[in-house]
Amino acid sequence: MLIAVISLTTLGVVLGTLLGLASRHFRVEGNPVVAEVESLMPGSNCGQCGFPGCAGAAAAIVNGNAQPTCCPPGGKALAQAVAARLGLSLDLSTVADAGPQLAMVAEEICIGCCRCIKSCPSDAILGGAKQIHNVLREACNGCASCIERCPTGAIGLKPVPVTLQNWVWPNPTSA
Repeated sequence: MLIAVISLTTLGVVLGTLLGLASRHFRVEGNPVVAEVESLMPGSNCGQCGFPGCAGAAAAIVNGNAQPTCCPPGGKALAQAVAARLGLSLDLSTVADAGPQLAMVAEEICIGCCRCIKSCPSDAILGGAKQIHNVLREACNGCASCIERCPTGAIGLKPVPVTLQNWVWPNPTSA
């Protein structure tokens, strides 16, 4: 019994040391600009931009394969921040910015088919089969992927209601 414990401990130490050395020797350095652009992104990984998550979108923007306006949840503010970071000139006249939105379920229409739950990337929709569903406001990122999957049209996007927790002082207008 003691021989088995000693041999497994030795094996674990040797293999752990080899893995540690291999991780240092074969390390792949990433592009720090991609990491900075990814930190600016909303991080919802909703896929509305057509890339696999915010990391893929950030890499495509830095490599020049995508425009800084490709992220719909980020809106104009994100596009301006990314363009400023990369030193690009940007025309924001074509970008529609509806502001932050949340998915809302019309309970009288919902049939409980669970298609919306399966398509939600942030697990913001609650409910069970043949039961009415609801949306967690804190988890919803407004990506609208649930709207396309709902067969009855019970889900829609509405602007985030103004509460004490999310109210901000409006910018002054020039008169």
